[in-house]
Amino acid sequence: MSFALCPRPANAATRNAFGYGTLVPDPKGILALPEGFVYKLLARSGQTATAEGVHPSDPDGIGVFDGPSGGSVLICNHENSGAEPYPVPVVEGLTYDPGAKGGTSTLIVDADGNRVAQYTSVAGTNNNCAGGISPWGTWLTCEETEARAGSGTNTKDHGYVFEVDPASREANIGHAAVPLKFLGRYSHEAVAIDPATTQIYLTEDAGNPNGLYLRWTPSAGFIPGKGALHALAKSSGGDVAGRLQAMKCFRGSTHIKDLSEATEVGTRYKVQWIDVPDRDARTTSVRKQFTNEEITRARKLEGQWWGDNGAYFVSSFARNSDGSVNEHDGQVWLYDPATESITLTTIFGVNPDTEVDGHFDGPDNITVAPQGGLILAEDGEGVSHLVGVTSEGMSYPLARNEYNDSEFCGPAFSKDGKWLFANIQSPGFTLAITGPWTRPSNAAATAG
Repeated sequence: MSFALCPRPANAATRNAFGYGTLVPDPKGILALPEGFVYKLLARSGQTATAEGVHPSDPDGIGVFDGPSGGSVLICNHENSGAEPYPVPVVEGLTYDPGAKGGTSTLIVDADGNRVAQYTSVAGTNNNCAGGISPWGTWLTCEETEARAGSGTNTKDHGYVFEVDPASREANIGHAAVPLKFLGRYSHEAVAIDPATTQIYLTEDAGNPNGLYLRWTPSAGFIPGKGALHALAKSSGGDVAGRLQAMKCFRGSTHIKDLSEATEVGTRYKVQWIDVPDRDARTTSVRKQFTNEEITRARKLEGQWWGDNGAYFVSSFARNSDGSVNEHDGQVWLYDPATESITLTTIFGVNPDTEVDGHFDGPDNITVAPQGGLILAEDGEGVSHLVGVTSEGMSYPLARNEYNDSEFCGPAFSKDGKWLFANIQSPGFTLAITGPWTRPSNAAATAG
């Protein structure tokens, strides 16, 4: 379902909508949900058996694809950097760097939300955080790191994007462990792909200085599809194929140096794209190759999702102490390639109370809900939520972590809209949520 968030006053996203109603405490102490909603625990890190061992630590971003008999295939990132207790198992033909502990798991889930199988689909990567689904039905998993070979147990450089096929383990052998170096080496967070042009949009979660929003444009003659990115990466000159560029924003003729300058929903900036000099960051990090006069930065550029013919992307928070002009606890932007512009659709003011359902901070992963609006995974202070934002721009709690204060990750719906899958990163819960989905109510609710 297509939707558009309407421009509203700057504090609109901190105003509560009724959504699906008040959250009901969970007697199992894991997940509070609205009346009529239920969840299933698909896997827990270190406890749930897989084809090679146990569900690895730190599940994060999720890509969801059609599965057999009306079920789903989940490709689940693991944000393992080396210290976690349950690494992604090293598997022959699927491993980029045997010294690295991250990667992805593939979970097969039936139409009733039950996990029926799980296996490793790429291994030997580092700090797999978010990613994105391609128009041809694959998952691009992103390393949120700039770690070099020789740091820790790494035997290769990291900070790349890898492509994983949901079809089978065999479909990934010899392919999934190929780094797509033409997309750059930096602290990747998420990708979104324009199906009309195959341009790939990328977020960078980094500080000192703050990160960049980037775009990769394929060279003329590139034909997208399964295997095309791998083939390009392996080809002569593949490491620098296409153009990788960083976003520079303007309001009129005024250059916007940081997205925190925007404080009102509906703020719109025109965009230019500036070539990255050295995308593999051989001597200097990509974001440090530009002065503040050359590009536009933002603190913690996080989740991203293609919808409404554009890319929704998140800036998780901003503080004056990190170089941001204004402080906030979350922005959602929509990039429109037709007009070469970005529009602020949602903003959260600095959270005055992190222990209640009515105030939210630190949006991270994002998805477009088939029922209308957005679902954001909260990664802030205090109690953690899955946060809904209605199509009219008001927020509501959809789920609350009752187990601890760990972040939610990877919300994504099954293709039929029945199941919402998500992770609680620690202790590593992978969950399936269902209930009486409909268009969430935009009627006002009292902050909890």
